[in-house]
Amino acid sequence: MATETEIKLSLSTRAALQLAQHPMLAGASRGRQLLINTYYDTPDRRLHHERIVVRYRQNGRQWLLGVKTAPVIAAGLAQRGEWEVPGQPGEFGFSHVDSRPLRELLESLRDQLQPVFSTRFRRDSWLLEPRPGVRIELALDRGWIEAGERRETIREVELELYGGALTDLFAVVKELQAILPLHPEASSKSERAYRLLDSLPLSAVKALPVATEGGMPSIAAFRLIALSCIGHLQNNEQGVRSSDEPEFVHQARVAIRRLRSAIRLWEPLLPESFVARFDPAWQVLATKLGDNRNWDVFLAETLPSLGQAFPGGVEIERLGRYARKRCTDSRRASGKALASADYARLLIDFTDALVTLPDGAAAGQGQLADFVPRCLGKRAKRVTERAAAARSDVAARHRLRVAFKQLRYALEFFCPILDGPLLTDYHQSATSLQEMLGRLNDLAVASQLIAAPLRGGKGAAIQDWLAAQTESLLPEFGILLAEFQQRPVPWRSVGA
Repeated sequence: MATETEIKLSLSTRAALQLAQHPMLAGASRGRQLLINTYYDTPDRRLHHERIVVRYRQNGRQWLLGVKTAPVIAAGLAQRGEWEVPGQPGEFGFSHVDSRPLRELLESLRDQLQPVFSTRFRRDSWLLEPRPGVRIELALDRGWIEAGERRETIREVELELYGGALTDLFAVVKELQAILPLHPEASSKSERAYRLLDSLPLSAVKALPVATEGGMPSIAAFRLIALSCIGHLQNNEQGVRSSDEPEFVHQARVAIRRLRSAIRLWEPLLPESFVARFDPAWQVLATKLGDNRNWDVFLAETLPSLGQAFPGGVEIERLGRYARKRCTDSRRASGKALASADYARLLIDFTDALVTLPDGAAAGQGQLADFVPRCLGKRAKRVTERAAAARSDVAARHRLRVAFKQLRYALEFFCPILDGPLLTDYHQSATSLQEMLGRLNDLAVASQLIAAPLRGGKGAAIQDWLAAQTESLLPEFGILLAEFQQRPVPWRSVGA
């Protein structure tokens, strides 16, 4: 089996025209091909569900049967198994696939395979050798995905590592990004084709489970989780940039919060320079999206309640106009942030640093099963310490909410290795408490948001109403907190 390691980047029409003039390509031989690819699957999309790609590629008079595994892409990086052999379209022999489970699956589905979509694009390619032993193909693909009656443009750069290390591949990307606006691609051509084939509407994507294992090195688990967070963020990029649906911004913020929580959880094991460089960078991005999320929640939840409490008031009407204007402005700022060159560089820089973190015994790190009890115990202790003052103090409730989120995200990261029944009860209690903390936080944020547009008079009455809503929730908050603190923890037996 060959392992294909590549980074995919999207670019504008103008940048595609400028790429050939990049100094890095000076002196490199240029190739040009017309590639026509037909992708196959079963009627029930079994290969798609199993994340397997089978295609025939025509290059001139030659046809190649290709089989690829299809891992989740994060920051444009994909590492997957690849098998290719000459063949004729419609003929499927899989003896060259040296993974027995994969080969047996493909052979069992052979008679069901049928064409599902195709791609057709012109590929301009350059072979780069930035230093001895390093060989990287840079390919510029421009053309079409064709799925049924639908078409979508292909315009992307692929950099495939033929020889050298991952750091060499990232170094080339960074050099390109220094001059051209290249954005890490969130999905492969085949993934985009399936969405096009099904005419699926753009929809927000939630975090996927992470397959952590107790026996894996703790830093390897961090890398897996962090890449999952990057994938979660990128799966919502397009929606943040082009849609008014609030859930895209919400999920993008959740992805960043989960990522920052992971960095904080593993901070004792990470290089100080890694934490000092990237945690503030992700915090800046989260803050840019946070203003958008606050106004989305205010418009969807708080403003309607204010309208019922103060019917017919001109102040509420004025507040609504103000809130909609601020929401529109903040949504535009969110889209701009995720389309920026700074964000594209952050994705590449972070992923480069992430994949090169040392793990295993050589790095002085233990297994994840040894790390989990200490990590979760520390987070639970922090929640207990901050809970004492949370019933009567807004700032203390905010600190508790932050600590609680870190604990809850950690539970989700480590879910595969925790006690199942105990985890279910603990997580359900945690979910109820976090939802209550969220409601209390929304009221506190609303009080801040109306301070500028409403001063004195009715503004004071609205502030009093928000304070009264907070007070009415505190008894239930106290009950939920007490119930949560009485739950047995689901990690005592891990690593024992």
